[in-house]
Amino acid sequence: MRTSELAAAVDDWSLSGGPFDPVLLNAHDEAEVFPAEACAALDQCGLPSYYVPTSYGGRLARLDEMHALLRTVASRDLTVAVAHGKTFLGAASVWASGDSDTAVRLARHIMAGEAVAWGLTEPGGGSDLLAGGLTATRQGSGWRLSGRKWPVNNASRGRFVTVLARTDPKGGPRGFSVFLVDKSATAPGAVRSLRKMPTHGIRGADISGVEFRDADVPGHALVGAVGGGLELVLKALQLTRIACVALSLGAGDHALGLARSFLLERRLHGRALAELPHARVTAGQAVARLLLAEVVSYTAARAVHEIPEELSVVSAVTKAFAPTLVQGQLRLVAELLGARSFLTEVEGYGGFAKVERDHQIVSIFDGSTWVNRSALASSLPLLRPGRRLVSTARRPVSEWLSDEADLAPLDPLRLGVMARDDSILSSLGDLVARLAADPPGGADHLAAELLDAYNELTERITRLRPTAGPPDTHTMRLAERYEWCFAGAAAIALWIANPQYHDRGMWREGTWLRGCLALVLNGLGLRTPEANSVFDELCDHLLSDEGAHISLLHRSTVVPV
Repeated sequence: MRTSELAAAVDDWSLSGGPFDPVLLNAHDEAEVFPAEACAALDQCGLPSYYVPTSYGGRLARLDEMHALLRTVASRDLTVAVAHGKTFLGAASVWASGDSDTAVRLARHIMAGEAVAWGLTEPGGGSDLLAGGLTATRQGSGWRLSGRKWPVNNASRGRFVTVLARTDPKGGPRGFSVFLVDKSATAPGAVRSLRKMPTHGIRGADISGVEFRDADVPGHALVGAVGGGLELVLKALQLTRIACVALSLGAGDHALGLARSFLLERRLHGRALAELPHARVTAGQAVARLLLAEVVSYTAARAVHEIPEELSVVSAVTKAFAPTLVQGQLRLVAELLGARSFLTEVEGYGGFAKVERDHQIVSIFDGSTWVNRSALASSLPLLRPGRRLVSTARRPVSEWLSDEADLAPLDPLRLGVMARDDSILSSLGDLVARLAADPPGGADHLAAELLDAYNELTERITRLRPTAGPPDTHTMRLAERYEWCFAGAAAIALWIANPQYHDRGMWREGTWLRGCLALVLNGLGLRTPEANSVFDELCDHLLSDEGAHISLLHRSTVVPV
């Protein structure tokens, strides 16, 4: 199924009386009712098969393709995407384990439309996985589970739930294991759903919990090895964090569609809003933020195949950076819309308040921004120059980011827990040199400034040493700068990798690249006099006929308004 095919189907379903009818979905949101009709439509069109790797009978051959499909759903309604896409998150631990028997069994159920939840967090535990108190004790040939997981998406509606349980009373890194529980196969009363919690956004999603009351599960419910649960979860999170960012891109698509319509129809002080300099620059910044988030997300989705050993760094950067970037984009669109950004009854624009509320959860899913940035900050001493172990056998990023490149097969068994290299950012010097040989529209000057900033950052990282406990504020700020530099390197690599697009749309004269690099330099605190000019160019593109499809590679249709 192509992204365009799913987009066309959702467009049909969005007509009056259809399962994606905005009136119906808004009513569900107000009443906090699960969007069952929309999820059922996605089941019927075969989307669940894209959550299952091809090695287990599904259609998930490339994560960037699944990413684009989930983005398409999120661009229409983020709650539906959260509710449906959660099955991939719940199953990721099984795929990462390499446990083929369990994976094949689960794959059949997912492709039949059964939902899978992922039970990691517990009341009072927050993001501290080692604080988990849900226990699993041996009971004959099986296990007995006792405890709670909360809050959990799809905890009540999902037939299956993957849980991290304490198998050693002492806990610790080797004291936890992962279990896949079929709730329908447990004794009556052994598994109880906890009530749905009211939420600020995604009001219709099943954000609830599950309680195990001496629930006996068979031996094959164990996923992976006893005591290997924490490592398995950390590997699975590398996949799910990248998948989650598709939700942000969809939210950004939706918001940008509203901004475009508003700019085209609104007049202020006797002039079209699209003619006012401040409005144009604001809109251009919103475009640049979405494009840069897309660059990082696309790079990460392909890195899953090409450099899975580095994914602990790539996924942390992606999950900390992209949702934050899009949240900033939503603030810019809200500035443009004014009162229409929070008035829910305004025709054509009442959906903005919902998407803005809904998106706030993305930065929390599967590790908050702070959790991911903290993980990156802890890795910085291992990534400092002189310690990197660059493999000459790997293809350079400028090759595998080509839209025409064949990717390595998806192999979760290649995932690691702690990367010691970042081949994307470490190639920045070479990328900048290649860009200088054929600079589009002066982008080489911006790239050179980025390289100077990165070299200064590496000098500061060189002085870091591994420490126990959470990173200090100084190291966290270095991690944030690292994210900006990573994003800039990915943007240059994507440009170099795809010369076939250089004469098309936003690619002409490097418009999108210059906009992204200007945004990166601004994020690093550097003044870029040409920034407003390129943001103005991006606004022109938004207002053009091509502006209804703001995407560098995948033609994701923006939600109609």
